[in-house]
Amino acid sequence: MSILQDHPTRTFHDLAQAARLSVAPMMDWTDRHCRYLHRLLSSKTLLYTEMVTAPALVRGGALHLLDFSADEHPLALQLGGSDPVELAKAAKLGADAGYDEINLNCGCPSDRVQSGTFGAVLMQHPQVVADCVAAMREAVNVDVTVKCRIGVDDQNSELVLPDFLEHISKAGCNRVTIHARKAWLQGLSPKENRDIPPLNYDLVHRMKTRFPELHISINGGITSLEQAKTHLDAGLDGVMIGRAAYHQPSDVLCSADPEIFGTGATTDPVEVVHKMVPYIEAHLADGGRLHQITRHMLGLFAGRPGARQWRRTLSEGAARKDAGTDVLLQALASVTPLAQAG
Repeated sequence: MSILQDHPTRTFHDLAQAARLSVAPMMDWTDRHCRYLHRLLSSKTLLYTEMVTAPALVRGGALHLLDFSADEHPLALQLGGSDPVELAKAAKLGADAGYDEINLNCGCPSDRVQSGTFGAVLMQHPQVVADCVAAMREAVNVDVTVKCRIGVDDQNSELVLPDFLEHISKAGCNRVTIHARKAWLQGLSPKENRDIPPLNYDLVHRMKTRFPELHISINGGITSLEQAKTHLDAGLDGVMIGRAAYHQPSDVLCSADPEIFGTGATTDPVEVVHKMVPYIEAHLADGGRLHQITRHMLGLFAGRPGARQWRRTLSEGAARKDAGTDVLLQALASVTPLAQAG
């Protein structure tokens, strides 16, 4: 299901405001179905695609990877790559498809990404990143941003990170998201890299003081809106939340609009499930399977009465080849409504 539509031109200011809270790009998780769900939970939060490699788009012609619903805006495309010419072409494809922002991945530590000389390994090559940013900015008229780590392996983050930010800001990058952990390219798996290297929030906050003109978002280990507001109140421009936004999406996103953006009302996940029904029916009519969407909804009622039965009914029922929205509504019947959960 490809729904690429025109949308009103968004200014850099609009995106900077949306970036007060964002959901991290996560491989195998933040696909278009996940993003559609998250958008129903929060109308303001900035959403990101999974990382899409520039070679897949430019050389492989995998333009289906750019498919999204117009309802997902504001929406950023994250690209992986290290060749300025190829990234510029990929960025243009993304901008032409209607994405509001193009983001360059300089933080992923997986072996596959390292072998392609992009992701976190680019922290060792700030001039290459600057060249990529400059080429992408030349190719598109939407915001070009970077997501990075505080360093890799034995690098001295106190020296490496400001040098990296200096390079990309001079190349025209006005917004950066910093995962406040190093990435260990040797010896740790991607999963271990999300937990084992120690967090250094103070360093990220000092970077905002050193680079006041940069819009800086912080990422890593943040699991609640209360934590997010602490970082915003301390002077950072934005907060990016990853796994918590996926596994407990209601806790993070239902109150995001009023609490982070100061507008709108808290959303009800029960109502959101009902709003997902026509989207799911359209997906099924196009030949899709129920579990491709409902796998992202398993944590929707985390911590609420009936959540375990919701997950069980959805997991078991959606796996059937002929599963339809009746499975979703059956699962929903096991969840205690908010009014009764008190």
